[in-house]
Amino acid sequence: MRMSRVCLLLLAVVGLSLGGCAARVPVAQPCATAGCATPAVAAYAAYPQAPYLLDAGDRLRITVFGQDGLTNSYAVDAAGNITMPLVGTIPARGLTTAQLSRSLTERLKQGYIREPKVAIEVEAYRPFFIHGEVTTPGQYAYVANMTVETAIAIAGGFGPRADRSKVTLSRNIGGQTTRATVPLTYPLRPGDTLRVGERWF
Repeated sequence: MRMSRVCLLLLAVVGLSLGGCAARVPVAQPCATAGCATPAVAAYAAYPQAPYLLDAGDRLRITVFGQDGLTNSYAVDAAGNITMPLVGTIPARGLTTAQLSRSLTERLKQGYIREPKVAIEVEAYRPFFIHGEVTTPGQYAYVANMTVETAIAIAGGFGPRADRSKVTLSRNIGGQTTRATVPLTYPLRPGDTLRVGERWF
């Protein structure tokens, strides 16, 4: 009888320990493959406030003060570079405009301009993409402060069989494509891809 009480006490302690471990199971992280489970919206929580990183499709206005021949609009090409007179090809993908400005300044110092002053701003953002159950799927120009709902409206609104609770956003973060089901109020970023799911009844 005494041994039974001891065994029960040990089982209770083990059970509490296991319960504590279960409470600390980490939240699912964004997935990089199409077959894995959709992660929580929280995976994107901090991203909209992060500095904007350049990529193919962005168009930049680059001003080199006192150098009219260099001041112009430049597109980030499919390889993630821009090409300018004198300096040639410069990597831009994954950089902020400030980082690219510093890179370009250093390049211009190498025998071209003694004290270059460079300013860069995004003239036009790369497009976003939307497909699935919307009236007109396709590629559209990104507009500042867009939300998922705005993007769907630009695409002509929901299709007749759209499931409004199944809007999946795909986004490149740190070189990996991540996916999450997001609400209609979620902020969109240039280069994002949206898919509106279909309901079956």
